[in-house]
Amino acid sequence: MLVAAAVCPCPPILVPEVAAGAGPELDAARDACVDALGVLAAAQPDLLIVAGPGEPADRGPFPPGSAGSFAGFGVDLTVRLGEAPAGSSAPERTLPASLAVGAWLLGRTRWDGAPVEGLGVGEPLAADRCLRAGAELATRAERVALLVMGDGSACRTVKAPGYLDERAVDFDAVAARALGSADLAALSALDESLAYELKVAGRAPWQMLAGAARGAGLGGQLLYEDAPYGVGYVVAAWS
Repeated sequence: MLVAAAVCPCPPILVPEVAAGAGPELDAARDACVDALGVLAAAQPDLLIVAGPGEPADRGPFPPGSAGSFAGFGVDLTVRLGEAPAGSSAPERTLPASLAVGAWLLGRTRWDGAPVEGLGVGEPLAADRCLRAGAELATRAERVALLVMGDGSACRTVKAPGYLDERAVDFDAVAARALGSADLAALSALDESLAYELKVAGRAPWQMLAGAARGAGLGGQLLYEDAPYGVGYVVAAWS
């Protein structure tokens, strides 16, 4: 059963070494992420699953100890998703950027609790399949926690990656309210087509969370909401 969840944005610039001179602009988001991960630790889960968007080659499960790198962003920094079981060989697949950011956050909070696994999620995944997949994740252990990585729209300003789309503000507001209040119905109802048009990188993981949380009775708290660089970022904690 799902006992806790944290929702965090996943841009590589969340990592100060990647952000370089722009690092301080996301300090509030980083602090909120640390607070959200504290909720996960307090829940004392038996298993932590980090889920985030990934390209086709990056989808599916990533075992404990999987490594990710920020070399593609010009930074010599490698992170690892938890620890590989004693005696096992190092996993071969490299974490997608979203899970690498999640691994960096866990390292920043010095996570030493439950085993950590990763899951790369295809953003085009239909809502009903996201909900079913989330429900399956919740059965993986007696006490499951989720760290859900994902961004809102990338169309909040003319300088945003997707340029300005007037629909982006409303979409992000609905998503933020749903994530901040653990509103499963609202998350489940997020429009897949609109999310795609607005270049949302969190819709599928968020709907997976909604599926995992059914019947868990969790409440939500919104810790951060903003759109630096024209991209919607939300941090929330469920417990």
